[in-house]
Amino acid sequence: MPEIARNFLGQRVRLAFALSLAVLPALYGFAENTPQVSLDTSETLFTVLTAINTCGYDQELNASDPLRAQIRSEVGKAIQNTPEAQDTIAPLCAFYREHQGVDPSRELAPYVSLALYLGEAPTFTPKAKQAELPPDAAGVAGLVAFLQPFYEKAGLHAIWERHRERYNELTQIYHAPLAKMTFDTEIYLKLPSSGYLGRQFTVYLDAMGAPGQTNARNYASDYYVVISPSAGTASKMQQIRHTYLHYLLDPLALKNGASFKRLEPLLDEVKPAPMDEVFKEHISLLVTECLIRAIETRTMDSKTPESEREKIIAEADVEGYVLTRYFYDALAKFEKDPAGMRNAYAGMLGSIEVGKEMKRASQIQFAGEAAPELLHLARPRNERLLLNAERRLSAGDRETAQKLAQQALDEEEGDPGRALFILAEVATANRDMEGARTYFERALQMAREPQVIAWSHIYLGRIFDLKENRDAAVDQYRAALSSPGGALPEVKSAAQRGLEQPYEPPQAKEPE
Repeated sequence: MPEIARNFLGQRVRLAFALSLAVLPALYGFAENTPQVSLDTSETLFTVLTAINTCGYDQELNASDPLRAQIRSEVGKAIQNTPEAQDTIAPLCAFYREHQGVDPSRELAPYVSLALYLGEAPTFTPKAKQAELPPDAAGVAGLVAFLQPFYEKAGLHAIWERHRERYNELTQIYHAPLAKMTFDTEIYLKLPSSGYLGRQFTVYLDAMGAPGQTNARNYASDYYVVISPSAGTASKMQQIRHTYLHYLLDPLALKNGASFKRLEPLLDEVKPAPMDEVFKEHISLLVTECLIRAIETRTMDSKTPESEREKIIAEADVEGYVLTRYFYDALAKFEKDPAGMRNAYAGMLGSIEVGKEMKRASQIQFAGEAAPELLHLARPRNERLLLNAERRLSAGDRETAQKLAQQALDEEEGDPGRALFILAEVATANRDMEGARTYFERALQMAREPQVIAWSHIYLGRIFDLKENRDAAVDQYRAALSSPGGALPEVKSAAQRGLEQPYEPPQAKEPE
């Protein structure tokens, strides 16, 4: 799914103690150049996944390639024989247990997101500021503080090097299929990926994850797929291709953005559908997903009977992807035309009869649930109101942000702590210090996200400093450091500055 990376960004306000939650736009390049499509391994990804394996991440262990059990055994022996390594495990595993969710299928995803944002071993320096991490990665970013000691004391680099040859063998399995997939896909679309500048598509393979899960990410203009081999080395090419189609087609949607306005009435007809909310809010995302599903259906094995293809299209309909059928038929004409997808795309959009498709969609009895979209969403589906509130606050629309955050609280949608944090930001922007203090304090009572907890302490410390209550301010800065998010670089720096001297807001510039 072409997903705008929804990250935390700082926003300056009059008293300069509010943290605003905003979005990082997805930026695409579009020019002639050699594409960046690669298959690789990552010692950083290996380290993160080995860390959680060491602390009890056992999902699909029996179905994994034997290399996973071998590495777990070697790490266990290294820790058992090294007292200093044992000391690093306690805080690491305490952190892991504190952040375990109730849904095992979501346990791996945030750590994959985090690993993709970290630099190389042994420092694992984040590639982005804490405020710019995707929310799921930010939720487990505290792990970074424990990675380097674990990596060094457990001798993880030696273990990694010892198994590099086996990792190379596993990646080699995917080299030919990946090359064939990219070639066949570009031939079908008549759309060479060499038309994209500064964009990256990378498939990472690591043995330490659950082989039944494929994690796909779209961060700005870069696309990633993370796979783990199974004992039978089953191929994940279908999932990889789905993400590659996004890589090729998302820029076309961006380039033709003005063409989507007339299609927006379709969104009213799919509101009852079980697909992710983001498809019900952004017509370009729905169109792209439907086009991709149609391409996948048309390019199935030639021996696949038409009845099977019809079944797949019908399933797309009841999940809410109501334009899949239109694109399936339109692609039959596209296949006979010499024009490539880049030239045909606008015509395909322009030929959609909105009234006809709305009538057809209104007659569909939608299913009760839909399979999750492969390309990872930056927000869970139940946080739509909070995401919109953050967007409106970032755009300077405090009134709407306040209404949406309050609605999220009233309807119990998303993390109430984050909703209260947004309300505190609004109060800050409105120079309501007492209101901000009340909301930050309530956020601390209910927040689950480490960065929200840590920053609430820091901003409370700054409020107390502004009220000349230094003892209370110091307590808040110390609480930030000892909180689950206290190891995050920006939090640590801000808290230490607060401990060193009382906070003073920057002076407003005199009007010229």
